Amino acid sequence: MFVLYYSPGSCSTAAHILLEECGADYQAKRVNLAAGEQRTEEYRKINIHGKVPALEIGDRIITQNAAILPFISGQFPESNFTPPDPIDYAKCVELVGWLASAVHPAFGLALHPERPAGGEDIEESTIDLISKNGHNIFWNNLSEINDRLEGKTWVMGPQYTFADPYALVFYAWGKRLEQPMSQLENYTAWKDRMLERPAVRRVLEKENSALLKAA
Repeated sequence: MFVLYYSPGSCSTAAHILLEECGADYQAKRVNLAAGEQRTEEYRKINIHGKVPALEIGDRIITQNAAILPFISGQFPESNFTPPDPIDYAKCVELVGWLASAVHPAFGLALHPERPAGGEDIEESTIDLISKNGHNIFWNNLSEINDRLEGKTWVMGPQYTFADPYALVFYAWGKRLEQPMSQLENYTAWKDRMLERPAVRRVLEKENSALLKAA
């Protein structure tokens, strides 16, 4: 059995959805980020970096969506969420890597501009500038996802893959930042298709996702 350490609405939603999509035997253990549970000594034994998601398999643990998502998909080949062509597989991993290394940090910059600035004791004008830049970078990333979806059913084309649940995270985060998501027509149409998937809805309901309230 898998044990997923997650927090509702965080990037761990991607792994949560994928486990549900695959019909995996798993237990979801909530980590209270708001209360700082991720920084406790107990949780740092699970993930030394104090982040979610973390996936426990027996006495071994995998962290980072870029590793967790292809791993889960690979454990359930019958689900057909892993591109069979080696280059298509590499491109799918490439997309997940970009989401993790570029899109996610841009959101963090917009949401918590004081962190990269060095703390809350700096000038408010500096924090506002960092936040504005973060919003702009994040919006540009969302627009790129929208462009990638042109003429496609799923982010990689006709096949639903382990990258799709991760892309849904950033649509939700765009709504959280009050970005004009409806302007991204391809991305919004894809989001609607995602919400039609029973496994996606089950997880979003468990996590009390704002995407369902807005649907």
